[in-house]
Amino acid sequence: MPTDTTPDTTETPPEARTSTSHKTDAAPAGPVPTPPPGDTRLSTRDKLVLFVLCAAQFMVALDFSVLNVALPVLGQDLGMSQSTLQWAVTAFALPSGGFLLLFGRMGDLYGRRRLFLTGLALFGAASLLATFAWDPASFLAGRALQGLGAAAIVPTGMSLLTTTFPEGPARDRALGISGTLLSLGFTVGMVAGGTLTDTFGWRSTMGLLTLFALIVLPLAPALLPESLPHSLKGVGGAPIPDRPRLDVPGAVTVTGGLLALIYALSTAAEHGFGKADVIATLVVGAALLALFGYVESRTAQPLVSLPMLRRRTVAWGNLGGLVTFSMMSTIVFVLTLYLQETLGLSAFETGLVFGVQGVFSVVAGMYAAKVIGRFGARRTLVGSLAGQGLLTAALLGLGSGGGSVWLATAAVSLASMCHLGAIISYGLTVTSGVPDDEQGLATGLVTSTQQVGITIGIPLLGILATTSSDLLSGVRTVIALDAAIVLGAALLVALGLGPASGARRAARARS
Repeated sequence: MPTDTTPDTTETPPEARTSTSHKTDAAPAGPVPTPPPGDTRLSTRDKLVLFVLCAAQFMVALDFSVLNVALPVLGQDLGMSQSTLQWAVTAFALPSGGFLLLFGRMGDLYGRRRLFLTGLALFGAASLLATFAWDPASFLAGRALQGLGAAAIVPTGMSLLTTTFPEGPARDRALGISGTLLSLGFTVGMVAGGTLTDTFGWRSTMGLLTLFALIVLPLAPALLPESLPHSLKGVGGAPIPDRPRLDVPGAVTVTGGLLALIYALSTAAEHGFGKADVIATLVVGAALLALFGYVESRTAQPLVSLPMLRRRTVAWGNLGGLVTFSMMSTIVFVLTLYLQETLGLSAFETGLVFGVQGVFSVVAGMYAAKVIGRFGARRTLVGSLAGQGLLTAALLGLGSGGGSVWLATAAVSLASMCHLGAIISYGLTVTSGVPDDEQGLATGLVTSTQQVGITIGIPLLGILATTSSDLLSGVRTVIALDAAIVLGAALLVALGLGPASGARRAARARS
């Protein structure tokens, strides 16, 4: 079990939280006004910064799902066979997941704003290339460059958010809004993808992403300050020449390991784990990640601080994030099959079911910060995982009758509220108490967990439904395993994180 090597501040009472801004950028001279404890009000500029960062995160989340329902039409138009069509998803997933940790650390060392803007520009240009792709190669190149841009946007955007808003109610609220839009992006993508494809063709799905980039990119330079850490600045904020160097061996091994892992799991989702290339890349990925751990233990300036990984909040918080993402993505996948193939719903009707889920996610996001402020990030994470598991188990009542659509809609919508609570609280758990100059690393771990979680759920469990002779029976098997894993993770996270601090309990008692 991980040991805690640094003070754990996840449950710091509101009155003890420092409200000094975590911004590490050039700030106006003079004292910084201190907001009263518990104040969640945001200035106009803070709201605009939050809009830019959340819009970029929403755009990336949208990209994960908007293309799914358009794949058959896209394949026919570009002449892509069924066996190569999966690369429309894999070409994005590989760089977006493989380079997250590297880009997160590069943002810490060389400036998050700079890398965020670079990723945003690359994403917009790549989306334009994919929109006007003339053959499979040009389309897949656009998708791969989109993924590379997303790998820069996600960790730097999240770390800009956590360093812009001080730890406490303001950050809780900001992450609540960000988490809501992240969850909503997946849902909107599923609904919008079908509507746009039917109305304007598959190219409009990529055009929508281009439009988002064109809206956000002009606003970002004027609103987002640079984030070069104070430890890397000299007198007057000028950069000093002896800044820490990037851990190249660590970067190569962890990026290669993640690329191999994501490729293997993405391929297994389509073809199973028996293929030689899947087995080979799983072995290579595991070996590279093991080598990465060895490299990090011996380098003076590691890409990933091993003491950070031994923090209870980082280790157990990321476990909760991995489980909530992987298991909810699995449920969405098997329910999509069930609703269309067992109940006979159309793609549009299926999209409506998940549209209801999106509405419930928005409602959850409206109250997430208050719930976390009342119970703390740890308890919210454990309770959210438990709720997601129990509501997933309720789906075992699904049958072949038309009335099951109501059970599916209600259960997955309520489960998504718990899922959103877990997303926000695990992000807060992992990043709380982390110094500003390591926020890119911490948020890189958060977003890597997110990406790997989204990737592994379907090949690990969803394949049981697709290979079953009876789809309904296979779906029920997946649901049972999914619920058991989430409930088991809730118990492990509760034991691993331990109870809230006495100070936190005292603060709640006084309130």
